[in-house]
Amino acid sequence: MALTKTAAPLPPGSCIGILGGGQLGRMLAMAAARLGLKTHIYSDVADAPAAEVAGFLSVGDYADENTLRTFMQSVQAVTYEFENVPAETVAFLTDNGAIVRPGEKALRTAQDRLGEKDFICETGAKTAPYFAVDDLETLRDGLEKIGRPAILKTRRFGYDGKGQTVIRASEENLSTTYEKAIEHAWSEVGAAPSILEGFVAFEREISVIAVRSADGVIKHYPPAENVHQNGILKTSTVPARIDASVADNAAEITKKIMDALDYVGAIGVEFFVLPNGDLIVNEFAPRVHNSGHWTMDACAVCQFEQQIRAAAGWPLAEIERHSNAMMENLLGDDAATWSDLAEEKNAAIHLYGKAEARPGRKMGHVNRLSPFTDS
Repeated sequence: MALTKTAAPLPPGSCIGILGGGQLGRMLAMAAARLGLKTHIYSDVADAPAAEVAGFLSVGDYADENTLRTFMQSVQAVTYEFENVPAETVAFLTDNGAIVRPGEKALRTAQDRLGEKDFICETGAKTAPYFAVDDLETLRDGLEKIGRPAILKTRRFGYDGKGQTVIRASEENLSTTYEKAIEHAWSEVGAAPSILEGFVAFEREISVIAVRSADGVIKHYPPAENVHQNGILKTSTVPARIDASVADNAAEITKKIMDALDYVGAIGVEFFVLPNGDLIVNEFAPRVHNSGHWTMDACAVCQFEQQIRAAAGWPLAEIERHSNAMMENLLGDDAATWSDLAEEKNAAIHLYGKAEARPGRKMGHVNRLSPFTDS
């Protein structure tokens, strides 16, 4: 059954295409299976973790139009599991009749930190101070405007702390610092255009996972409080230690972002909470999000099923949290403790099927549940 543009919900037995074969694609495929939907993974590597649990796999470059055409003819809707899928790939699929949710606009906006910051400010939300950096002169200009300490980030492709260099208040040799930053960025993610961001004196970090249907209905999960380790998310805890007014404000900002993007699907929006309760948007991810993994065991319907529902045109589920939860990422050799984790009371283990454990690599996560409280 070839893909066609339709507003009708896809019936069980339909096939959802997933661009990307990582752990998020794996969990999306598992959620789809529970709804009686098939999945077809498109990945640029053959040993994709998602392929182990999906019905179909296409392996090809994201610019391979012939393979993409064959892929799209086997599915009735398409989504993506990470934001480094080229926006041009989504544009090609859409131009050739595919239903892709979320769409190209959200993906393209999130792929450039400068454009993302500009967009967030246009919605009326606040960000850390920022400045576009293309050379040493603009780095000096940015530091004069923003001050030190500051952090220089690649505009594209960096995640989990990659492609980032801190410029401290005591740094004297800006030329050396900038050259090291560019060298680091190229070695990590192969990108040079950068953005300088000022440091924010925040009290804690939170994130909101929300989902928007094709007809504009929005559901959002309660914010999670996040702790990072070496630039990588380590734990997400619900409920977060914030006032109800802060949670409401975070949900409203997320709604404005989704509406402005005409968004369909799940999104993760990260915030810094200032001591006075004000919110600074750090970034958004146009996909299911690591900080929402707690929903898999603490909610009646998790973020992955909500994303599949949105992609397939199904009604969204009500957000019902039945437990408190702390999600802990299993990084590198952490996953080797699976036998100990298996003995823990009220702990749900999720392993991603990755063959090689490297330092900082997300190998799985564990959700530790406790009785429900509002705060």
